[in-house]
Amino acid sequence: MATPRQSVREVTVDADHDGQRLDNFLMREIGSVPRSLVYRLIRTGQVRVDGGRAKPMRKLARGETVRIPPVQATGGPASVPDGVIERIRGAIVHRQSELLVVDKPSGIAAQAGSGLAWGLSDAVARIVPDAVPVHRLDRETSGLMVFAVGRTAAAELQKAFRERRVDKKYLALLDGRLREDRVEVDAPLSKVRDGSGQHRVVVDEAGDAARSTFQRLETIGHRDFVEVRIETGRTHQIRVHAAHLGAPVAGDERYNERPDSVPGLERLFLHAAALRLPWPEDQLFGAPLPHDLDEPLDALRGASA
Repeated sequence: MATPRQSVREVTVDADHDGQRLDNFLMREIGSVPRSLVYRLIRTGQVRVDGGRAKPMRKLARGETVRIPPVQATGGPASVPDGVIERIRGAIVHRQSELLVVDKPSGIAAQAGSGLAWGLSDAVARIVPDAVPVHRLDRETSGLMVFAVGRTAAAELQKAFRERRVDKKYLALLDGRLREDRVEVDAPLSKVRDGSGQHRVVVDEAGDAARSTFQRLETIGHRDFVEVRIETGRTHQIRVHAAHLGAPVAGDERYNERPDSVPGLERLFLHAAALRLPWPEDQLFGAPLPHDLDEPLDALRGASA
């Protein structure tokens, strides 16, 4: 078992970790602890960046100082059910020395936190101990997620995502029709808390830049099946932009007033279907629609024929 850290540490972010997310930086610095503990340390303000509170996904900059409290390492990763480990092992699309690509199932969070004892990153770490996520998908979204293996790979891949050199393609079913075959949305987004206390994302001119392009692939009745490409990666970006167009994503319980309008659909109809990485070489990965999306889609086609 690892020795506990007995005092607060002040760690300066070096060039190798410029742009790395705070949660991933802490996992490397602290050692073998559940990711849920890292999130709790951040949430309670025990971790500080240049003296201030920060979000887990805050991108660190070279020269910033991170306050790390004393932590008892557990000597092992978070406890993940064996069945989940095997399911994720079977969902690995590609694996090489620098990275692996996983077809994340819907319903599994990318990371622990907010009452979740484990996430996909913990399951992947049981398979490849040095693997860390370099981006994320919403819990309800399925599809391709990239994990870096080792410090150099993490820095290179995070830089590629930060510089928008990674091409990402999503498939979605909209509860509505696009006004044209191709629609570009340039609508800044902000996070708010609604009257019930739930976090939501809204279009806000004072928010963070967010750009999405919707391309109609097929019209089925009064719905469009679309491909979506995003230039930015804001929380709930596609879901909010789709609702902003008046055609929310089918099955979206947060931004669609009629999430159960598609027979047989029991989840958000959003899937990260293709991803192109520029490092360590140009590679394109794909993941077909899972059965829980493909079957309701085929049923709609049959009903509209």
